[in-house]
Amino acid sequence: MQHERFEIPVFDGHNDLPWTARTERGYSVEGLDGSEPTPLHTDIPKLREGGVAGQFWSVWVDSKIEGAAAVRSTLEQIDFVHRMAARYPETFELATTAETARRAIEAGRIASMIGVEGGGQIDNSLAVLREYARLGARYMTLTWTSTSDWADSATDEARHGGLTEFGREVVAEMNRIGMLVDLAHVSVATADAALDTSTRPTLVSHSSAAALNPHPRNMPDRIIRRVADGGGVYMVTFVPSFLTVERREWVNAGETGPKPPVTVADAADHVEHVRNVAGIDGVGLGGDYDGTDDMPEGLDDVSGYPVLFAELARRGWTESELRKLGTENVLRVIAASDDDYLGFTGAGASRPVGA
Repeated sequence: MQHERFEIPVFDGHNDLPWTARTERGYSVEGLDGSEPTPLHTDIPKLREGGVAGQFWSVWVDSKIEGAAAVRSTLEQIDFVHRMAARYPETFELATTAETARRAIEAGRIASMIGVEGGGQIDNSLAVLREYARLGARYMTLTWTSTSDWADSATDEARHGGLTEFGREVVAEMNRIGMLVDLAHVSVATADAALDTSTRPTLVSHSSAAALNPHPRNMPDRIIRRVADGGGVYMVTFVPSFLTVERREWVNAGETGPKPPVTVADAADHVEHVRNVAGIDGVGLGGDYDGTDDMPEGLDDVSGYPVLFAELARRGWTESELRKLGTENVLRVIAASDDDYLGFTGAGASRPVGA
């Protein structure tokens, strides 16, 4: 089926290529230019076709990997992102601030940022957190699917009523060093606690709207509004079971029988809902490509973003609104913590750390 396409640059909040490269490719960076066929959602030709101008590459570790092994696996994936950028310098450019991201985009390269997907990956050490930041990580998701020693996950037993005292210290340290607090995967109580603690805008890198589908990974309108009111951005994801009740119920029932279809229109419904709750400045996109096996029809891989933009344009979105959704909102949120990051890393800042 052919879909109408509308070209808008995208700075996506979440792509799991580093982990998929670990499990499927032994961390090889070869062949991503399309010179050899791959089953991945993500490669350079698909990124170009999709208008991807910037990407937060997720460095994720399964919760079953703990302690020093989790730290090692995180570092290996950070290394993969660095090697990928070095292997294809005409395509990727590592960026650590909104300004360097904009410069990369203007030069025709894909601004590549790093996000750590799971607070358990710091192994309860603020020093490890700081080292991730020094290596270029600009956000950290406070939990993955398991409740950690200091934060409750949306998809596990709540043990802390949100964040522990150390969890609040983590959020405060992230603010100090310029790492964005990512509220994807966390419980509502954890989100509230983090929003109460954070002095900088937060983001939700890849979740959808609970009002349309009460999946535990989707946030209620109240949290979406709090993120936006704090200057943050809520980035809608395309995971099919997050988008429709029918697909979620099919998954929960063991994926037996016909698979309920999920389409680009379902993703657009969530984007529009978040815009209606958060305002046009509070919505973004975080596809979760290469982080799940299946994607909505029309959004099969990273080449599909123009299909979503065409659907939204058909519904009356202006080009200016689509540009905010695609890139401008997330770049604004990154910029709000850039001075903190530059001051921490010693790269220079317009004001001193802590000011």
